[in-house]
Amino acid sequence: MATISKVSIEKSEFGKTEDGKPVEKYILKNSEGMIVDIITYGGIITNWTAPNKDGEYEDVVLGYNSLDEYIKNTPYFGALIGRYGNRIAKGKFSLEGTEYQLTVNDGQNHLHGGNKGFDKVVWTAEEMPATGNSVSLKLTYISEDGEEGYPGNLTTTVIYTLTDTNVLEVDYAATTDIKTIVNLTQHSYFNLSGDFSKTILNHEIVLHADKYIPVDDTLIPTGELADVTGTPFDFRQAKTVGKEINVENDQLKNGLGYDHCWVLNNQVKGIRLAASAYHPESGRLLEIATDEPGIQLYTGNFLDGKLPSKQGGTYAHRTGFCLETQHYPDSPNLPGFPSVILKPEEIYTSTTTFKFSTK
Repeated sequence: MATISKVSIEKSEFGKTEDGKPVEKYILKNSEGMIVDIITYGGIITNWTAPNKDGEYEDVVLGYNSLDEYIKNTPYFGALIGRYGNRIAKGKFSLEGTEYQLTVNDGQNHLHGGNKGFDKVVWTAEEMPATGNSVSLKLTYISEDGEEGYPGNLTTTVIYTLTDTNVLEVDYAATTDIKTIVNLTQHSYFNLSGDFSKTILNHEIVLHADKYIPVDDTLIPTGELADVTGTPFDFRQAKTVGKEINVENDQLKNGLGYDHCWVLNNQVKGIRLAASAYHPESGRLLEIATDEPGIQLYTGNFLDGKLPSKQGGTYAHRTGFCLETQHYPDSPNLPGFPSVILKPEEIYTSTTTFKFSTK
């Protein structure tokens, strides 16, 4: 355990996987009072505290209290997602004339890396040398050639850095020995009220996106980039999640609510503000910046009151939302979308920051 004056990181045991691999928990703390708990199984953020307008820190992410529950019930709470976040139609794509068949685990499509994606493997953790105002944990995973159907041995590192300004930075990097596809993201479910028995319908969301990606009834993109103007998908000005989520709309019907990728503005600018979420009652504000071209808003549409809450009771419908920074779904099959191909001579990199404050 390494500790310095302002920030600290603590390590403890968090159980063992079904095949006996030990899983560790790392607790990142800053001097303001923010705590981020990360386990090596799936790189999952299990707890994340943020201040309300009275300065009280409360956990604001859905999850479980035990490893067994993460292994048993997996709506991807808090996990790192890979090799490919989101969906690939029929689990198929081609590279240089070779067709690859991935695991199909979402009806007829491939979702979030397959049956055993990056959310279900044990990562190797390394505490990074701390600075005066930030603390970092580096996670590494080597995905072998052919795992879940993907080509190439892919070495992935994810660095979680907590700063004294209540920012969590997530830095992704990956290399391959054979041309492959990569699209990594972080799948935390937020509820800024800190009370997971409440829905997220009163949260005000802003998405800096003039367009979104319509999907078919299996949630695969049609290939169109549609203007948000005059639709329930216009979040350019702050709007509550619940305001239009139940209006008559084919796209909302397909997603059972919001489960779509927005086309972020200013894609050539690198890291820029992509989205924010505000909970008026607590005053909590979450701002997300990224260098990714897209962001998926998911409104907990499949939560059905069956999964146990770490606060007691269960997670009801729409008690958490996700804002996942990423490339677009099914990009390997849609040449007009930004490329997700990684070549052996290249390094995949991506950065997303989550900043908490109050207003």
